[in-house]
Amino acid sequence: MMRILRLLARLALAAALPAAAWAQPLTVSAAASLTNAFQELAPKFEAGKPGVTLRFNFAASGTLLQQVAQGAPVDVFASADQVTVARGIEQKLFDADSKRDFALNTVVLVAPAQGSPGIGALSDLASPAVRRIAVGKTATVPVGRYTREALDSAGLWSVLEPKFVYADTVRQVLDYVSRGEVEAGFVYRTDAAIAGDKVKVVLTVQGHTPVSYPVVVVSESRNKAAAQDFIAFLSTPAALDVLSRYGFGKP
Repeated sequence: MMRILRLLARLALAAALPAAAWAQPLTVSAAASLTNAFQELAPKFEAGKPGVTLRFNFAASGTLLQQVAQGAPVDVFASADQVTVARGIEQKLFDADSKRDFALNTVVLVAPAQGSPGIGALSDLASPAVRRIAVGKTATVPVGRYTREALDSAGLWSVLEPKFVYADTVRQVLDYVSRGEVEAGFVYRTDAAIAGDKVKVVLTVQGHTPVSYPVVVVSESRNKAAAQDFIAFLSTPAALDVLSRYGFGKP
């Protein structure tokens, strides 16, 4: 009799719990440059998917890939480049058929809003007045690879390399510039916009692979249906509106 009463008590407690307590988590590992846009998208997606709650892990795309390879429990992977997702597909970490491109971006050169030296072209970075340049780590940070492609195209990478201050994410590059710890840095236009009046865009960078964002379902996901739903959601008018307001283009 007591066993039955305890069971009834647990059932009554469960019925009294809010729906959020039963929400099924959907873990999304996403490029750092998507932080603000994805955080705004979360409640819009959750509103249409009762019982599902989004959990985000934002970092450099290459770092996130390493985490998945090491067994991190992730359902959706959104990268700031095609190379990282291609590597994950090659390693059987992602479901290739689920891949979709959902956003575009632009690389820009930024400088502190106040007290920065005059920079009007990439070649001006070789000036003695520019002592430190923030760039993403090329092994793990897509904006770092885009930066290297552009500077290699201009014949400037090896010339400028002694000035580089390497960052773990594009947002760290932005922080270095915002705080005036470097004279210049390479970020996405969307990140520069978030910094507001702390930085100024010096120029739009050319000579690199187009910045395209793919999203894909992780092979070991335990919630593939919801993962596919999130990927589909990124192409809806509601999601595209948010991405557009943050400066992302439509592929």
